[in-house]
Amino acid sequence: MKLKRVLKWSVRAIVLVLVLAFLVGFIAYWRSTNECDRNTGVPTNPMKAIRFCEYGSPDVVKLDDVEKPVPNDDQVLLKVRAASLNALDAYLIRDSWIGRLMFGLRKPRDTRLGRDVAGEVEAVGKNITQFKPGDEVFGICRGSLAEYAVTPARALVIKPPGVTFEQAASLPLAGLTALQGLREGKIQPGQKVLINGATGGVGTFAVQIAKWLGAEVTAVCSTRNVDLVRSIGADHVIDYTKEDFTKSDQRYDVIFDNVANHSFAERRRVLNPKGICVLAGMG
Repeated sequence: MKLKRVLKWSVRAIVLVLVLAFLVGFIAYWRSTNECDRNTGVPTNPMKAIRFCEYGSPDVVKLDDVEKPVPNDDQVLLKVRAASLNALDAYLIRDSWIGRLMFGLRKPRDTRLGRDVAGEVEAVGKNITQFKPGDEVFGICRGSLAEYAVTPARALVIKPPGVTFEQAASLPLAGLTALQGLREGKIQPGQKVLINGATGGVGTFAVQIAKWLGAEVTAVCSTRNVDLVRSIGADHVIDYTKEDFTKSDQRYDVIFDNVANHSFAERRRVLNPKGICVLAGMG
């Protein structure tokens, strides 16, 4: 009898938790909103910005007049001179249940697109001492596909004078991802490094950084990109349309995988016993 009582109350508790979870999710779904709903009037200090108010196809992206942002005490206001797109921007727009859980259940919480930016400092918050109006900078911010954007000062650095705004804006997210991934791989000079997906944004940076670190670099790409990866420093090139790198006899100290189109067992087969596999993409 005691066991039956325990089971009965356990079932009731589980049902109650499920009902409460459903109610919380239902309320959160319908309360999910964004600035497109809240700011329906004419902006007082307008600027042009690219944004998306709903999930869906690229057709949901539009150029709107929005309020020019104002930096807080720890932010920098930028006049955007160049910005670049990443795969992240496509994922933000796409309608998927994972995306809704991460970025807003019913509608995207953050409607602005663009993370990479290069531009001129327009204004700074009162706590900012490392930048001043007129400085040419680049880095990461939210909503860089706009005339102006704000971002924390720690997300910016001074742009070298010999680098164009367009060149600088192509670097931050992809370049930092490549650098962080290769650091996780603990690359040492002379090690054999394989980069799967070597011609995307992250991959092209990874090839060059790994080569600069002194590694022997093997790049995996399609036929049309063989010459490209050789031109940026790859020592060896594997055309995946003709060869599967996981079935070769070569062993690598580090695999930097931007595609994740092989199983862990397949990748382990071509790793040295103490080799490291770093995943930077999920296919």
